[in-house]
Amino acid sequence: MIRDPVTGFEYPEAWVDACKSPDSLECVRKGLCVLTSSGLVLRRGYSTGATAAAACKASVLSLRKAVDYVEVKIPCGLTITMAVTAKDGRASVYKYAGDYKDDATAGIEIVAQAMPEGNGVCIEAGEGIGRFTRDMPGYPAGSPAISKAALEYIMSSAREALDEVGLEGIRIGLSIPRGAEIAKKTLNSRLGIMGGISILGSTGLVEPWDDHVGESIIDRVSRHDKVVITTGRTGLRYSRLLFPDYEAILVGTRLGQALERARGTAIVCGLPALILKFIDPSVPERYGYPTVAEMAASGEFPHIVRHCLQSFKKKKPGVRVVLVDRDGKVVGDSG
Repeated sequence: MIRDPVTGFEYPEAWVDACKSPDSLECVRKGLCVLTSSGLVLRRGYSTGATAAAACKASVLSLRKAVDYVEVKIPCGLTITMAVTAKDGRASVYKYAGDYKDDATAGIEIVAQAMPEGNGVCIEAGEGIGRFTRDMPGYPAGSPAISKAALEYIMSSAREALDEVGLEGIRIGLSIPRGAEIAKKTLNSRLGIMGGISILGSTGLVEPWDDHVGESIIDRVSRHDKVVITTGRTGLRYSRLLFPDYEAILVGTRLGQALERARGTAIVCGLPALILKFIDPSVPERYGYPTVAEMAASGEFPHIVRHCLQSFKKKKPGVRVVLVDRDGKVVGDSG
C-alpha cells in the first residue's frame, strides 16, 4: 500500500502495478511526486512561498558561511531540500515547478538580502512582489501580495536560521527581479495586484494539475456511490471532516466534468470562490464586486450565497452544495 502523505489518498494497487519504474515510487511515498492511473510518476513543484522561505533562510545562514542548499518545513508537513546560492547575506533561489507545465512562475529567481538589525525577523517586500491597489479582505491597499500562510512559514524559516547563527535580529529584503514582467502572464491585475507576482502557497507545493487531476481523478468520481467533490486542499480537508462516510475527491476546476460522471449521491464542498463562479460565472460582477473575495467580505454575502444556492438547486436538485470558510465554518448549504 502506498499513501500520499500530502493528501492521504491511498493509491490503488492497479496504479502501483502499472508503474514501469518502481524506483520512482520512493518519491511518491515521500510526497514529492504523485502517481497517476497509467503508472506515470509526476513531480510536484514548490510554491513561490516555499521558494521565498528558502531564500530568506539561506540569506541569514550565509552571514556565517556560504550556503548551497537549505531545508524548509512546509505547511503540508513535509521538509523539502532546495538548492540555493547564498553568500555574505545574499541568497538566490530559482523556483522549481516540477511537472506542472503551465506554471507561469517556473524558474523565476527569488532573492533575499539579510542584514543584522533589531530584534526578531523583519521581512521587507521589494521589487517584483505585487501590491494590492485596493483594500482586500485582510490586505489593505498598498500591502504586499504575500499570503498569510506563506508569510508564516517564511518567517518561521528565517527564525530557524536566526537561532542557528546566534543573532538577535535580522532584516530581510525580499525581491523578485523579473516579477513585474512575469505578472503580465498571470491574473494578478484582475485581482487588483500590480507591480509584480504574488507569494503564495498554503501547502508549499505545486501540483502537476494538468496530468494528476485529469481523467484518472474524474474516473474516481464514477467509481463511488457517495462522493464529495472539492476544488482545493482546504476544501478537501474539511470535506473529509464534514462527510466522513463519503469519498472526498479533489478535482480542481473540473467541477462540471466531475458532476457529469457522478452516479450516486454527490456533494460539492469547498471555499466559495471557484464554486460560486461555477454556479454563476457572472456572480461578482452582477453584484458589483471585482472578485469573489471582496464579495465574501461584504454584508451582502449571505444573501448572495442563498440566492446562488437556491438557483443551483433548481437546476441540479440531486446535488448538495456546502460552502466553507478557511476555518471550516459552513457559510452556505443548499441542503
